[in-house]
Amino acid sequence: MATKTSASLLCGLCPKGCRIPPGHSGECRVRINLDGKLQAVTYGRPCAVHVDPMEKKPLFHFFPGASILSLGSAGCNFHCKYCQNADISQGNPEDIPAYELPPSALPALAEKHGCRHVAYTYNEPLVEYEYVRDCCLAAHGAGLRNVLVSNGYINEKPLAALAPHLDAANIDIKGFSDAFYRDVCDGTLEPVLRTAVQLKEAGVHVEITNLVIPTLNDTDAMLDDLCVWMRDHAGNEMPLHFSRFFPRFRMTHLPPTPVETLLRARERARRTGLKHIYVGNAEVQDGENTFCAGCGKRLVVRQRYVVTENRVTAAGACPDCGKRIYGVWS
Repeated sequence: MATKTSASLLCGLCPKGCRIPPGHSGECRVRINLDGKLQAVTYGRPCAVHVDPMEKKPLFHFFPGASILSLGSAGCNFHCKYCQNADISQGNPEDIPAYELPPSALPALAEKHGCRHVAYTYNEPLVEYEYVRDCCLAAHGAGLRNVLVSNGYINEKPLAALAPHLDAANIDIKGFSDAFYRDVCDGTLEPVLRTAVQLKEAGVHVEITNLVIPTLNDTDAMLDDLCVWMRDHAGNEMPLHFSRFFPRFRMTHLPPTPVETLLRARERARRTGLKHIYVGNAEVQDGENTFCAGCGKRLVVRQRYVVTENRVTAAGACPDCGKRIYGVWS
């Protein structure tokens, strides 16, 4: 995924296409031109290793209530001004303490913690593409499932090579306009949308998250555009998570998202025809519960990250009307 340009290398991993001189890194600060070869200096060195509930990813239609071993390293190809993990995503790898965790050691660590799933998350995992790929291969070889939590900013060819080794993904659509992406995240929208569709078409379970930020991406028009795109391109049963913003990093001047805004977003999504809409980081009635897209009966009850009831059948269907529920349930 690198092309030589005189003494520089052209990185072909993400749409930014960084031209990297010898001894320097791309915009992600992870992929470095060393001896004429592009290398991810965080390979095998995650700086965050935790056991999380599946709902924290967030994934609500993929093995609800399961524990998932979660890994993250330094670096990101975005520079979101509100990043909640800026200490690692915007940090230099050499400045951040890390663990030694080669892919071959991953299955044993997951088994030690009773996890059947592994998540690549916290920073942007795709900037360390080779490590994620090799971990996915090791995990699948041990019968574990792989989850990607990503901004979706990757080129089509490397994603196509990785997709067969993924089981689920949460893709963050940060705001439905190029202007928002350029001004707030230092990216563009279209590649993210393509990633979500490409993963779904590859058979990966996909859910979408949208962090609703006051004054920046919370207009009716932008919310409607997101929901219409999901309905028309991803399907009206793909879960959409509206998440509450809290002041972070370089956006401490903005207030938390009003609950009324989140409720408005959910209502507009319902009017668009989306069936599985969630509200996160806020106490909202039925904000995190799952309902049947057919008969409307409540199927899964959650309190924060804890599943207190799950009525979805082993076949992944509603016990009341028999409708197949979007997702992977058992």
